[in-house]
Parts: sequence; structure tokens; C-alpha cells
Amino acid sequence: MHELLPDAKELRVNQQLGRISADDTDKLDQLLLILPESPKPGHFRQLPDGSRLAAAHKRSKPGKPVVTRLDNPKQTLVVIGFLKPGAEAHERLSFARRLASAVIGDKPGQLGIAAIGFTKAQQASVSLDTLAAALAAGFCLPAFKKDAPEAPFRGIRLLGLRDKLDTGRVRAEARGNNLARWLTALPPNKLDARSYAAIARDLARSNAWQYKRYSTAQLEKLGAGAFLAVAQGNADNSASIVRLRYRPKTRSARADIALVGKGIIFDTGGTNLKPFQSMLDMHGDMQGSAVALGTLLAISSMKLPIAVDCWLAITENRTGPTAYKSQDVITAANGKTIQTIHTDAEGRMALADTLVLASREKPAMIVDYATLTGTCISAITTRYSGVFTNREEWHTKLKRIGMDSGERVWPFPIGKEFLEELDSPVADLMQCSPKGAGDHIMAGSFLNEFIENDVAWLHMDLSASNHKGGLGHVPTEVTGFGVRYTINLLLDAKMHEVARG
Repeated sequence: MHELLPDAKELRVNQQLGRISADDTDKLDQLLLILPESPKPGHFRQLPDGSRLAAAHKRSKPGKPVVTRLDNPKQTLVVIGFLKPGAEAHERLSFARRLASAVIGDKPGQLGIAAIGFTKAQQASVSLDTLAAALAAGFCLPAFKKDAPEAPFRGIRLLGLRDKLDTGRVRAEARGNNLARWLTALPPNKLDARSYAAIARDLARSNAWQYKRYSTAQLEKLGAGAFLAVAQGNADNSASIVRLRYRPKTRSARADIALVGKGIIFDTGGTNLKPFQSMLDMHGDMQGSAVALGTLLAISSMKLPIAVDCWLAITENRTGPTAYKSQDVITAANGKTIQTIHTDAEGRMALADTLVLASREKPAMIVDYATLTGTCISAITTRYSGVFTNREEWHTKLKRIGMDSGERVWPFPIGKEFLEELDSPVADLMQCSPKGAGDHIMAGSFLNEFIENDVAWLHMDLSASNHKGGLGHVPTEVTGFGVRYTINLLLDAKMHEVARG
């Protein structure tokens, strides 16, 4: 595996059915205990040292987690949280994140998770959501320090279960989300265009995916002028579009879904140079491609019978004498001409040609991911991401998928009426509006012009890609938003089948 990829070793997860004994808790260094919002005395009696826990609960402030220790040789740290039965996914996941974060910093060891006092179905969902939070909290993002950080957990035990749980999906989603966050957090001198393509190649080898890299010379032959306009400011020809293919049955099958990701590995703004604060974290402008890659890894890990294409648009957006500039007229791969307005609107340029290539393969549907516009954050904050689609009747379904997965989205309109704002006197359309109002809607409407064959298409503007303090079950500012959403879209909503008709 590539040296920049995280350690493939994952936390071991064990399950214990039935009543929790002292022998069970004596093996734990930490225990996350989840009880109903108004616990009954009988709930504490189901636990070793239950009287101590009940007494700690009585001394605590109402509604606040209880932090105490068991009277055992390990002095097991116990964090008790109280959850309203029937809470929605985002609330459960956020609760689980806060609970898991409360034991970070204690000595690394065995973490226990127990949900007591719920129905069987509620216990299962609460346990799995808390496991998701623990797998996110237990993953160390890249650090290049003399002393590498130590993982907070060495193993996880699910205790007191009535039935054994299928943890495969949660673990696969965690694997994909952790990869997305890891890649996003890598410094730009480590994750450059060449190493990113090499990482994708090595992941393809280890997961039996097909790999193809379109170099700048090959893209020039394909007429991919929009992508190449962004790439022409780079110091070398390292930019590329990478296509990965996962085929569980036959290599020639048409894709059920194509995942497309914006992979701008560093964004200076180009000729329209960003100020310092706006440029500081622009190594993360490739998070859309990382989410696409992480989603592919999750699908492949579960061996889902879903054919997937994954397209990564990998380049920098640099300034310099060869960089593209305002008022350049560019020809995209579908023959449409684009009047460049602002070189910092490079993401839609790189995605435009990538969407042309992806849609020419006629997948049942396309989902693209991009940290694309600041106006989406202005509209809905960093708690939600914006979604746009050429199937307007999907809006209600897309919102429901967000509610069910805990990665919440808000649909916005696109269409011909918004293209009036992009009307150009010299080209087929402008890259963006000089006015800037509603730029997330203009960007979605622009991208829609590069979908061929009327393929069903969903664009995700990742306004929730970074959220201070973490979001949902993810504790880091980099959230990897989109992996969990897409797995729900495929497994629960089966939108690829809806698109296929």
C-alpha cells in the first residue's frame, strides 16, 4: 500500500449478548452507557456496581452526562448519557459523538458500549450509532510529529445486547469516512497530484478495482478544455482525471452509479488570488474527491452488488504566467464554450469535463461531490450540505435520505431560468455570474449543462465538509460528509434503481 495511506489495521469489535457481568466490565478501560432520558431504578440494577452508578446519577445535574468510575481493579471510566427514545438519526449520532469524545484522553484501552432500557430495535440503532462514533473518534488523522499520536482505543465491545448485530455496514461506512478525512487532512506537499493518483492506483490494486488515469495529453485529445484551463497554471503536467471501476459481477456492466469528485489539491484562487485567511486551508479543496473515493471503498468493502464508476478530477489551481484568466474563452469536452469570469470558480470548470466523461458512459445515475461555493454555506451554514438535481421530483426523497442517514441536506432549484444570469455575449455561457448572488444555484445550473444522455444526476455542494467541533458522529472539523449519505441512498432508498426505472 502507498506510504501516505493510513494503517490498514482496524479496531476489533466484539459483541456480548445477555446480562452484563462484573467480569465483562472488569475487562474495560472505559464504558459508554446509554440510558433512556428518564431512567428507572431497574436500569441501574442490570449493571455491575449499579448502586454506585445510580448514586452518581442522583448527584448529577439533570440532562448532563454522568462521569464516574467503577470500583474495580481497572477503575473503569464510565460516561453515562441519557437519550430520548425515538430520537432522529442526527440527534443520536451527535449524542454518540459527545459521549465518545468524553473518554478521549483517558488511557488507551478497551472501550465498552452498552444501551440499557430501550426496546430491541432502539437498542440496536443506539448501539450501532455509538459504534460509528467510536470508530470515528478512534481513528487518528495524519500527523507528522516526532512522537506519533496514540490511538485512544485498542478494541470495542458491545455489551448487553439482546441479539447479535450486523456491524458490517457501520464498519464499512467508517472505513470510507476515515479515508475521506485522512486524505483531506494530508498536507499539500504530501498529497500532490502525482501521489494522489498513485494512492488511487494502489487502492485499486488492493481492492480489485479497474484503474485508468487520463493524463493532460490524453485530456487534450478528448477536448477537455475546461479541466485543462485550471491545470495549465501548474508547474508540471501532473494533473489528471482518474477513473476507478468496481464491478462485482461482470467487467463490462454499465455502472449503476458514477461517483464524481472535485480534487483540487490546492487552490490559490488562480489569477484572482485569494487572501491569506481564505487560502490557508485550501489543501482541503479536494474533499469532494476524497468522499467519492471513500464511498467507493465502503461499497467495495461490503461487496455490494452495485456496479460503480468513480471519477477524480485531480489538479491544483495555481497562479503564474501560464494560469488561465478572466475573459478567457474555453471549449469544454462537449463542445460548449465558456467565458471565464473568475478563476477562483475553478471547481465547476474541473467538474464540467469530468461530468461529460462520466455521463457518456451512461450510468443509471451520477452523484458528484464538491466543496464548491461559499454561498451554500451562507444559505444553510455548515450543518447541512446543499443538493441539486436534474430530477426535481427527487427533492423530498433527498431530504428524507439526509434525515435517515444523519447527514442532512437541503435541495435547491436549478434550470434554464437561472442560466439567464450566465448568458454570455461571446460564448455559450459564462462560468459564473459577476454579481455573485446565489452562486451555489448558478454553479449547479452550470454543471447541469455538462450532463449528457439525460443521465439522472445529483450534485452535492459540501457546505458541511468542515464544521467546527465535528458534525453528527464525526468529532473532527473535517467531516467527510457524504459517505454515509450515499450508502443510505443506495442501500435504503435504492435511488440507482429508481433512476434506472
